[in-house]
Parts: sequence; C-alpha cells; structure tokens
Amino acid sequence: MPRAAVLALLADHKADRPLCFSGLINVTQPGLDSLGFQLAEVHTDPEKMAAAAATTPRLFDFAAAAVPLDMCVEAELLGARIDFSMGGDGTRLPQPVDAIASSATEMVLDVPRDPARRGRVPVVCEAIGILRRDAGDDFAVGAWIPGPFTLATMVVDVMGLVMETRTAPDAVGRLLDELTELLVQVALSYHEAGADFLTIHEMGGSPGFIGPPAFEEFVLPRLQRLLAALPAPRVLHVCGNTNAAVGLLASAGADALSVDQLNDIARSRAQLGPSQVLLGNIDPVEVLSNGTPSQVRSAVSQALAAGVSAVWPGCDLMPQVAAANLRALVEESHQPRPNPRPAGG
Repeated sequence: MPRAAVLALLADHKADRPLCFSGLINVTQPGLDSLGFQLAEVHTDPEKMAAAAATTPRLFDFAAAAVPLDMCVEAELLGARIDFSMGGDGTRLPQPVDAIASSATEMVLDVPRDPARRGRVPVVCEAIGILRRDAGDDFAVGAWIPGPFTLATMVVDVMGLVMETRTAPDAVGRLLDELTELLVQVALSYHEAGADFLTIHEMGGSPGFIGPPAFEEFVLPRLQRLLAALPAPRVLHVCGNTNAAVGLLASAGADALSVDQLNDIARSRAQLGPSQVLLGNIDPVEVLSNGTPSQVRSAVSQALAAGVSAVWPGCDLMPQVAAANLRALVEESHQPRPNPRPAGG
C-alpha cells in the first residue's frame, strides 16, 4: 500500500523498495488535460483542486498527492494581489503581482483572526478532505506551506529584505516571527483536515541563497519553532546549494529532508549518517521537463546510488512536464537493485 509505505518511511525510516513521490507542487498538464481543466481554475475550487492533485498518483503512480497547487495561499491571505494567469497561456503557476511593502521595516502585517477560516485556506482544507476520502490506501496525502523567509519574500521586496538582514535585523526578525505564527496555524488546519504529512518549502531562505550565517541567524530558529509546533511526519524542503549546510538543515528538527539538484547526495549522506531520511533530488527543469526518459532514468539511478531514501523532484514540478518522463521517473525508482541501500542509508 503506497500510503502505508510513505508513512512508514517518514516515521520509521524504512521502506521495502524505493518510493517516488513529492510533498511539493506536482500538478501536471497531462493530468489537467485528462480532466479537461485549465491550470488557472484549480486554485479556487476544492473539488477541482483535489481532482487535479490526484491525477499525479492516479496516472503516474506517485505514492502521494499534495496540495495546495500554488505558493500564494498565505501571501494572498496577507493582502498580496495574485495573478492566477487567467489570461495567460495556461501553464504558469500563480504568483504575487507586487510586494506589499518595500522592506521589513515598512511592513505592517494585517494577519486575519482565525486564518484557517480566511482566504483560500478553507479551499485547501476541503481539498485535503476530499483527497483523504477518495485516496484510501492508494496514496498518501501531503500538504505544504512556504517557509517563513520564503513567505517574507512574497510580501516584501526581496532586495530590501535581504539588505535588511544586515541593516535592520530586528525588523526582519519581528516579521519572520509573525509569519511563523501564521504558518503554524495554517499548517495545523491542513493537518486537522486530514493531511498525512506536512512539508515546509523554504525556497527563498535557503543557505545556498542567503548564506549559512544568515540562515542560522534568521531562518533556522523560525524553522525550529515551526517544526516543533507541528505534528509528525514533517518534511523540510530547502532549495539551492546546501552542501555546506546540511547539518544546519538537520538541526531544524524535521522527520525528513528534501534537497534539490545542486545538492551532492553522497556528501550529504556521509555527513548526515544512515538514519536521516533524505529525499531528492531530480532536476525538475533540465531533467524532468527538458530532458528525455533516458536522462530521467540515469538521474534516478544516480540519486539512489548516492543515498536518497526516496526519489523526489528537486523542487516543484513544471506543469508541462512530459508524461513519458514522469513514467520513467517512477519506473526507474521501482527497479530492483543489487544490495539496495536501506531507506535511511
């Protein structure tokens, strides 16, 4: 049972065979086409969101589905204007139109009371309930939230925010503290709606982007607080080159770490030891979206040989990923291998 296998991996670090799944955005154009949906219409309708998310495990044998299908739920909740690409080419994920403030110093958060009942959070919760009801044991249901620094980059001008980590660290810290509390409430609402596991997607606050010292000062304490407030199993995904900082990532307290294609898996496995669940790290653009099935198979084989506990795309899937590449991703993940590495090492 794929759901049981995912939960066993995240809870006990054990798996009978390598799994292929993701706790990040993994809706695809082939999946949408099978339903006759446009990408822009699935973000505000819980039935369509659930149906679209389910196509990835149903059509391609991923071991989990995940919602929401865009990164903007919390930013919209805080007042950001979101472009859902209703008039675009139909393959672009929603994104904020502009920042709410130019700096953390100027940012005045208007956090609604009871955010679980505001904005699109109830839509996501209802979609989780539908998925959990319909999935049974066929696949696990994941839900995800952005990390505090990533959310900050969506409501505050990025350059101003990064500059203020040096010029106004107290203001940045206060903003991140408020965002952390909001994210705790949103994530708990997803858990209560029926999510089997929760993923924190700290893309903008990666030590590969802001540097390990800034990560340790501004991001790590908030991730620790956030993860401590959430029920297991919890996955932390961090983008960018994290080779020099995997120890910091592990100290955040997640049950599993997910890394992207810039991470040296063998090096990380050696640093983390055999018990850490390590997920990754197939390039979602150059390999999965732009590559061939042969290139996908090679990347999967290399990731498993290097020590991943389960195969994950290195970040959100590009919606226009080819169906043949997704099938190659899963099929290669499930290939028997001599002397297979245990899930945790």
